[in-house]
Amino acid sequence: MKNLEGSSSASFLSRMPVSLQIQTRRRALSSRADDILRFARRARVAVGLKGTVSILVSSNECMQAMNRHFRHKDKPTDVLSFPAGDPVRQVHAGDIAISVDIAEANASALGHATSSEIKILILHGMLHLAGYDHETDSGQMAKLERKLRAALRLPGSLTERAAHHAATKRTTPRKPARIKAGKSRKGTAKGRTATSKR
Repeated sequence: MKNLEGSSSASFLSRMPVSLQIQTRRRALSSRADDILRFARRARVAVGLKGTVSILVSSNECMQAMNRHFRHKDKPTDVLSFPAGDPVRQVHAGDIAISVDIAEANASALGHATSSEIKILILHGMLHLAGYDHETDSGQMAKLERKLRAALRLPGSLTERAAHHAATKRTTPRKPARIKAGKSRKGTAKGRTATSKR
């Protein structure tokens, strides 16, 4: 029996299966399934997960149903992670579910391919399977995610983009609203805010 420590450990981990199920009729995404699966295997090894990982890429409706059932939040979300319990963890690390609808919208807004966004979400989900939690860990997950994202040649991480988006939202000056004055029934001025596209 080979020693699982050291160099043979990475080899052993790379042979553990990752399953990918894509529930969408988007042909462009379905044609990238092999590439996404290869990435998921590399990401699992990079994160150091032992055991298999199952990944579901599905619709907002499916994600909303899972989010409502497991987290009591009745809205779709981009990624959910379900770590396996202790007795099973050595064989199966856990499951990841990803919204193809949110991934597609984020990819479009950020200027990269939907498959790249799904890879970002897979890495993020695998870090959660490994026990990291960006909401409670004082930046450890974000730091590791940045490092792995660079090593795996991915665009910006979820946590980086959320921080950037929040900062941009606070510091981007708003255009002043244009007011169109008119007469009301009582002869006083009334205003209507015109909407402007940004």
